Amino acid sequence: MKELLAPINNFLHCSTPDEWVDAAVKSENRTVLLTDHMICELKAAQTAMWLIRRYAVDKESGDALLAWLAPYEDFIYRKNGSFESLSKLKNGLSKQIKAREDSPYGQDLIDKMVLLIKEELHHFYQVLEIITARDIKYDNISAGRYAKGLIKHVKNHEPDTLIDKLICGAYIEARSCERFAKLAPHLDTELEKFYISLLRSEARHYQDYLTLAEQIAGQDISQRIEFFGQVEAELILSTDKDFKFHSGVPAS
Repeated sequence: MKELLAPINNFLHCSTPDEWVDAAVKSENRTVLLTDHMICELKAAQTAMWLIRRYAVDKESGDALLAWLAPYEDFIYRKNGSFESLSKLKNGLSKQIKAREDSPYGQDLIDKMVLLIKEELHHFYQVLEIITARDIKYDNISAGRYAKGLIKHVKNHEPDTLIDKLICGAYIEARSCERFAKLAPHLDTELEKFYISLLRSEARHYQDYLTLAEQIAGQDISQRIEFFGQVEAELILSTDKDFKFHSGVPAS
């Protein structure tokens, strides 16, 4: 596990503060932690889907992607469906997704992001399975500040918009991986095994985002990566009144 986490820890500008871990392991925060984790898995899939639809495919393929995520979104945002109905879904697309001819990096973006979506939806279902088994009732919760705090710094002209969004994706996935590893030893056996099982895919997701950003830029983007690393660390190290999976230091 140390070899897997080494590049993650080198990439991130700070480690998760002990104060956050102390709050995360409290039994009274377990429902929020698991619920927010489940929602984050769907949001990760939505982000990847948006990137494919915006930059790589035609409308028909985009509609197929929307249909793929629809049952999960119905459950989270409209409370339609159940654990049982989601368990019957096939974790895949109804058609092959091909890149537009005018998208030079489209197929690589599709290949990496479709795999990411499949894995995030599988993780979503796994968290829902744990929540259901523990008789935790799903309720909507507000979004934390973390992702918005990163995205607000994204440039508004292409290709910089895409490159910045990919860098943000890399940091979000890297932080998730780091937090799973840091939390795991403090949780019950079921959650410890589950979080450790997520590390490899989260680490690959971070690498995929970063590789795509560097390929599409075609030039050195280390300064931009450094900038977002500083923004991300500030969000993690500063006081945060709202406890979530990616929140900062809990307010006393």
